[in-house]
Amino acid sequence: MNFRVSSELFYQIEGPATFLFALKCIETQGQHIRSEFLHLDPGMPAYDFTVGAGMNRFTRIQPSFQGQLQVRYQADIETTIRLVDAGNLYTDGPGDLTPEAIAYLFPSRYCQSDRLRKQALDLFGGFTGPYSLAAGISDWIFEHLAYEIGASNEQTSAVDTLEQRAGVCRDFAHLGIALCRSMSLPARYVTCYSHLLNPPDFHAVFEVFIGGTWYVFDPTRLAPLNGLVRIATGRDAADAAVCTIFGGSVMNSMQVICNSLDRSFIPITRDTLRQANQAIALL
Repeated sequence: MNFRVSSELFYQIEGPATFLFALKCIETQGQHIRSEFLHLDPGMPAYDFTVGAGMNRFTRIQPSFQGQLQVRYQADIETTIRLVDAGNLYTDGPGDLTPEAIAYLFPSRYCQSDRLRKQALDLFGGFTGPYSLAAGISDWIFEHLAYEIGASNEQTSAVDTLEQRAGVCRDFAHLGIALCRSMSLPARYVTCYSHLLNPPDFHAVFEVFIGGTWYVFDPTRLAPLNGLVRIATGRDAADAAVCTIFGGSVMNSMQVICNSLDRSFIPITRDTLRQANQAIALL
């Protein structure tokens, strides 16, 4: 599948500041960058670097003026997915997990899995099999939480979201991750561009490590799972925030677009997967 993604962000610079952007898509086994560019207005030096096991790509800039900053990124991306029979999936116990997956068993800043073990066991202790457990957690979040813009902020954690029963994609993903880790399933956070997401924005989903592969879940169900273009991966949003600012500035506005470049795009949704008893992985 082929997508064209773009993001345009406007900031008001009020004093010396440092920006760390995670706007650029990453290269994976199944995701390839055909072309891309990053434009800054006014122009200034930009330093690119990678961080973390997922090789997240960051851009650091340090505007020293006061006024408006425009940041624009565009890329053409090719993605690949894998569909498998969910009934054949198995999981390794913590003693057999690969080092890649072990880090995603632990509590993190926004996903305090150690505080949710009793709730997770009460709610999901009856599930058998790793995929049915992860899917059950994602379904429960969709059914019991309200998607509500403004219900959370950058300090909201999975524990807060469970108590408030409301949030946005970031909060839904954090709660899914925390509950999965509470049940000994490695889970991680993904920021992405998302085709057919309405309203258009950056999106967040989570992945669960089952049988050597990361399978993707979106408790919001706001976008097709085969229309996701990976930007960054981490333990939670602290590792994969689109922008982290040190200093004086505020965001004025932004625009995010992800369009399919293929003649036909057939959405794969949670209902599609359930009917076919399949799981989906972003390669």
